[in-house]
Amino acid sequence: MTWVAADIGAQTSNRRWDAEVCDNQGWKHYLEEECISWLRNCLEYGKETLQRKVRPTVRVSDRSSHDGLTTLSCKVSGFYPRDITVTWLRDGESRQQVTYSEGILPSGDGTYQTWVAMEIDPTIKAHYSCHVEHESLLEPLSVPWEPNNSLIPTVAGVITAVVLVGVIIGVVVWKKKHSGRKGDGYAVAQGK
Repeated sequence: MTWVAADIGAQTSNRRWDAEVCDNQGWKHYLEEECISWLRNCLEYGKETLQRKVRPTVRVSDRSSHDGLTTLSCKVSGFYPRDITVTWLRDGESRQQVTYSEGILPSGDGTYQTWVAMEIDPTIKAHYSCHVEHESLLEPLSVPWEPNNSLIPTVAGVITAVVLVGVIIGVVVWKKKHSGRKGDGYAVAQGK
């Protein structure tokens, strides 16, 4: 076995190591036999973890910004192995739009997570969906963005405010009614 110098500065070490024939034979045996055997053992012991496949969870959300645009976010989490493709589709077609992402990050539980966001003009009528390709999926997964036109939060807020005002008025009226009594309904006991 011989060594290859990566640059000019390593040539001195290269010549010295090449001259040590016995050591080189030992290294060759280690790299070709023992190291391979250890790697096979490690792969066998870790097979269950290394070959597992965990399906991703996909969540699509939106947020309006002050400039009138809407930011669509697609958060993909809980997947394994690491390699994944996440893109936005507009009307079913992949568009070369500017997207933002922080890459693929570990989740701390042995799985991975990522997110992809993009800005859209909500006045342009189009159907957007988050498209995910991963080896745990039999076919690619597309999760549509549903514009948040719901009045439920507004109605719930109004009802809560009306109930709160009613309770406050009720407490004030009750206190006024009961504050006019003398002795609050207690009488002094008669002595013998």
